Formats: sequence, structure tokens, C-alpha cells
Amino acid sequence: MATMKSNPASTLVYSTEAGGRMCPDCGAPMAQCRCKQIKARAPATDGIVRVSHETKGRKGKGVTVVKGLALDAAALAALGKQLKTACGSGGTVKDGLIEIQGDHRELVIAALSKQGHTVKRAGG
Repeated sequence: MATMKSNPASTLVYSTEAGGRMCPDCGAPMAQCRCKQIKARAPATDGIVRVSHETKGRKGKGVTVVKGLALDAAALAALGKQLKTACGSGGTVKDGLIEIQGDHRELVIAALSKQGHTVKRAGG
């Protein structure tokens, strides 16, 4: 008879005693899991929005990056759309960052300051 070694990295994915599927993050039954609610909250920031220009990893194409906005995903997407429209450019919102194609730091700083955010120009 073979013995199984316990793997500390493995997690419980289903339990008939607990009522079905288990959350891989917290280990609670999916009906009682609160991981998504915790992740959906706005990230804690220092209250300063930083606007920078980056080209790294983009084959030389520059983008304006906005970091440090303490907004939830829906509000961040709406603000990203407003900024892209103000700049007349494309872009994306991902991982809590707003990326706008091209060098539009001055326009973005002006638009965010007008909305009442504390804005700093970051980088060179």
C-alpha cells in the first residue's frame, strides 16, 4: 500500500462536508467566500496621483501612465475614458493604472487637477 505525502502547497478544492466547492484563496466554502469583495475595494494610496511617461516594454512607443488613483474598477474605467477623450488618443485601464497612448502628461495633469486630485509629475 502506497502512502501519500502531504503537500503544503496543495489546497482543498471540494468538500462534501462543507457544502461543495472551496475558495482557493481563503479556503472557505464558495458561498461564504469574501475574497472578491475584498479585492474589489479601492487600493490604499497616499492620496497623490502620479503621471509619468514610459516606453519600457512597448517597442519604443511612449505612453502616459497615471498611478495612485484610489478608485474602484468602474470609476477608474470611467476616468480613463474621460482622459482618453480629453487627449484625443487611445489607451487602456489595467491593474489599477490608466495608460494613454502618446505623451499627454500636461493635458492629463491639467484634467486631473481640475477634478480636484493632487497630481505630481513623475519621472523625467
